[in-house]
Amino acid sequence: MRIVVAITGASGSIYGYSLIRSLHQLGVETYIIATGAGENVLRYECGINLQELEQYGTVLSNTDLFAPVASGSFKTDGMVVIPCSMNTLGAIANGMGDTLLNRAASVVLKERRRLVIVPRETPLHLIHLENMLRLARAGADIVPASPGFYNHPTEIWELVNFMNARVLDAFGIEHQLMARWGEG
Repeated sequence: MRIVVAITGASGSIYGYSLIRSLHQLGVETYIIATGAGENVLRYECGINLQELEQYGTVLSNTDLFAPVASGSFKTDGMVVIPCSMNTLGAIANGMGDTLLNRAASVVLKERRRLVIVPRETPLHLIHLENMLRLARAGADIVPASPGFYNHPTEIWELVNFMNARVLDAFGIEHQLMARWGEG
């Protein structure tokens, strides 16, 4: 499989970082894009920079509109924006293609590939909700960063793994990140 993972400036970059590591461990070819704010939040919240992600996948510059993922002829299995700020969500919902992240998301939608959006901001106002509805109507999966608690988590990684398990499930990728309801 080949997946594009994008990290924006919303809090919750641990979700994106953890997902990238999981994809690497599962042998999934991964392309990584971060907005400028996404890179700053990743450094602030996780203490890592984009160069450190190169061990898990191909890191692409958000300004490089000539990158392979900017073209529909470059086959991917889809893209996940995790965490997704409302700014980026709005840009994608309105067809903006001014950055590699926005262009890659537009390509995924136009090629009818899977686009998973993991919004992490709250509260939401009407424009946020309308943009999510617009993306859902265009074929995107909206997977809010709202981990469940039925597994009785005791550590932050269990909450993060819960969300990443939901993202991997959306792509049909088998994993062992969490026990499934009713399966022990």
